Amino acid sequence: MLNLAGTPPLVTTPEADSRQLIAADLRCLIARIESSMRLIDAAMIDAGLEQDNTSDQAGSIDIFVLDDVTPRYAKASAALNVCRAGLGRALQYLSDSGDPV
Repeated sequence: MLNLAGTPPLVTTPEADSRQLIAADLRCLIARIESSMRLIDAAMIDAGLEQDNTSDQAGSIDIFVLDDVTPRYAKASAALNVCRAGLGRALQYLSDSGDPV
């Protein structure tokens, strides 16, 4: 759950200030999504390494472990990528007005 106690209240401001607040919020969301995507990538790498390490044991029988986690990570990463693209477009739409955001 998000802790919004330290977040200043949003108040009615001139249009340019509102756009800047919205743009800053969108940038924060994009940064969080990118952080989550890096965590997913790291988890996928770790899952792959664990799977590789199990087959390198001396005297082990050839056992194949089906990785049922990677497809879920890949789907989550793809969904986050779509979200990031949408937020990027929203940020671009705000800046299309001509004023910097």
